[in-house]
Amino acid sequence: MDRDEDLPLDPDVDDTRTPRPRPAHLHPGALGLVFVGGTLGTLARYLLSLVIPAWGGMPVPTFVINVTGAFLLGWLLRALSHHGPDHGARRSLRLALGTGFLGGYTTYSAFAVDVDGLIASADIGAALLYGLATVVVGAAASFAGIALGFALPRRRRGEA
Repeated sequence: MDRDEDLPLDPDVDDTRTPRPRPAHLHPGALGLVFVGGTLGTLARYLLSLVIPAWGGMPVPTFVINVTGAFLLGWLLRALSHHGPDHGARRSLRLALGTGFLGGYTTYSAFAVDVDGLIASADIGAALLYGLATVVVGAAASFAGIALGFALPRRRRGEA
């Protein structure tokens, strides 16, 4: 009997006897899903920003986009986790729709630029209101999406 087999494995050294699966971010197919989803999400954000007008100097398009994105992400992630572990089709949907589409759709950078623009125009009250409303309403929308995800019927074993 080899004495090395009796020793615990060192977590800092790769165990060549049991290969670990590659993380999703190292699979070209997963990267492709995120890329395509992100491209479509960015396009959707751009098109919505053309359709939704600003109101009273407030950047309503960015607000609507971020709040709806928070809601959809909460719903999507809860709905996917409600139906089983994160692998196979559920992982592909999470990467394409969650990380990709909704990652491209929502926009923290435009939110930051909008707040900065309101501050630069000396409208500190509007900047604070917009910033706080985006965070609070976005968090509430995310929780509402999660709650809706809980309301979905759970798939039974053996169902397709």
